[in-house]
Amino acid sequence: MLQCAINDNFSDKIFDETMLSAIETKFATYLLSANTSKQKLKSEKDNIKSLISDISHQTKTPLANIKLYTEILNEQELDEQGKVCVNALNAQTEKLQSLIQALVKISRLEAGIISLHPKMVNINGLISRAVQQYKYANIENKAYDLNALCDEKWTEEAVCNLIDNAVKYSKEGGKILITLSSYEMFCSINIKDSAKPIDESEQSKIFTRFYRSHDVYEKQGLGIGLFITRQIMNEQGGYIKVKATENGNIFSLFLPKC
Repeated sequence: MLQCAINDNFSDKIFDETMLSAIETKFATYLLSANTSKQKLKSEKDNIKSLISDISHQTKTPLANIKLYTEILNEQELDEQGKVCVNALNAQTEKLQSLIQALVKISRLEAGIISLHPKMVNINGLISRAVQQYKYANIENKAYDLNALCDEKWTEEAVCNLIDNAVKYSKEGGKILITLSSYEMFCSINIKDSAKPIDESEQSKIFTRFYRSHDVYEKQGLGIGLFITRQIMNEQGGYIKVKATENGNIFSLFLPKC
């Protein structure tokens, strides 16, 4: 019975207490309960996966149609008020599209539908690819060759989320500095911006879903990027920290070295 449980093929059987000890009978009951819970969890995960897929699929067509209609309107001769309305509609449609994509991603991460596969990765190469997506930004990359244990694709997304925030919230003309630090068990990717320093009372809040500081309400954003970044780090045995400096903030992604 124990070997069946270890091999993950335990099944319900009739146990006679005259033949088996009371302990073994109780153990069988426990294993049956655990197996039932496992099956229920798998069923719930499958239901969530199906729901997420449906939401993603059912919203694509309406959003695509709205974008098509705004493009058609843009080709018409409109007065200034009409142009403002069409531009606002287009901006809100893109925001809604980004929100749905982010929520689908969050749901998949939280439900364990997306599996991260950590392996030894050259962090400098990962950062360089992320920086290439922001050629227009004033970014100085001082990273060097250093390996860490992480999922390459998702860690690159986490880095991009931090760079995107740094670009969005830094002062005009401000520099973004990327460095690496090596410790005994971890290495960290450090991204320094030139934004307004985040108050210590808000530093834990910014990683919660949909949280946006009153200081940045005028900037476009969903309040999801840092939450996703934290989820990505947690899923692969890492973590994220923020430190306010005199003229900006430093966001650090800590990754296991082995």
